[in-house]
Amino acid sequence: MTQKSNSTPFILILLCIFSLTLSGCGLGKMAREHQQAQSGCVELKLAYHLPANHYLSQGMERFAQRVNERSQGTIKITTYPAGQLYTDKSMNDAIMSGGLDMGLNSTAMWTTVVPSLNVLDVPFLLNSYEAVGKAMNGSLGHTLTTEMERKGVHPLIWVDYGYVQFCNNSRQLKKPEDFQGLQLRGYGQIPAETIKALSASPVTMSSGEVYMAMQRGTIDGQTSGTTAMYQRKIYEVGKYLTMTNHAFCEFVLAMNNTAWEQLSEEQKQLLEECAEETREEIHQQTKEEDLKAMKLLQEHGMDVYTIPPEDIPLWQEATMSVRENFIRNTGDLGQQLVNQCLAANN
Repeated sequence: MTQKSNSTPFILILLCIFSLTLSGCGLGKMAREHQQAQSGCVELKLAYHLPANHYLSQGMERFAQRVNERSQGTIKITTYPAGQLYTDKSMNDAIMSGGLDMGLNSTAMWTTVVPSLNVLDVPFLLNSYEAVGKAMNGSLGHTLTTEMERKGVHPLIWVDYGYVQFCNNSRQLKKPEDFQGLQLRGYGQIPAETIKALSASPVTMSSGEVYMAMQRGTIDGQTSGTTAMYQRKIYEVGKYLTMTNHAFCEFVLAMNNTAWEQLSEEQKQLLEECAEETREEIHQQTKEEDLKAMKLLQEHGMDVYTIPPEDIPLWQEATMSVRENFIRNTGDLGQQLVNQCLAANN
């Protein structure tokens, strides 16, 4: 009896030490979550791989600032630009596993997880910036959001990057048949299929290798947006730029679904409002950035040709096999997505 009585104070001391440890600097995950719940403050990490001076990066910084200011201390977003925390290749796994709260990444990097996102690379489906906005804010965006949510990811907003073009060193590409015999680098499965449909040979390599490959003549050209071409100084090694607007590059600001569901309804609404303001700013800016980059490429010596609207049916016919393959591989969902894109053109 005496031993039992003497051990009681010792047990109480241990319990006190354990409690103090949890409430101090050595907080475990559960303790941190409890502390956040008690204080009402949620800390979120936002990562992106684009350089800090890119206009999409600047948009993410404005978004974080808006949330931090308007939440009045209930939400704190810390940004990690230029791949400081995760690269574009490692980011999506981190979001899905919960290692990262939210991240901005290209939809092309999500296609292995959500194949339906390939629809944005199917050539000549969305014929204007206005159509892209209508589609992504409407039925197409809703369908793609649902597909991503099935993977445990909540798309906060779809973010425009811009239209995709062709450049090469051999000749101006005014008709589909002008692609015959060229070797062009694509950035994914659908772009490679598009290049092949135009009777050119697709080449696989990283974006960082394109400049040297064009300079050495390893490839004749490549496909990407004008902003990417200008940033990579393709004008130093490329002669001809063909403005086809054949595909649209979209990014998505995606959030781990568990992190999203842990927010209060007021916090969710605040994030959505700040994200929507940022999305609209970027949407208006994208067309300006595309055209500004095109003019800069021209000023640096590139020969620029824009496909006239009356010739678009020729290009659509030449690349129709890509659309058919996409529908064949994705079934009824693929047909639905294609229809939603075409409806947005009206």
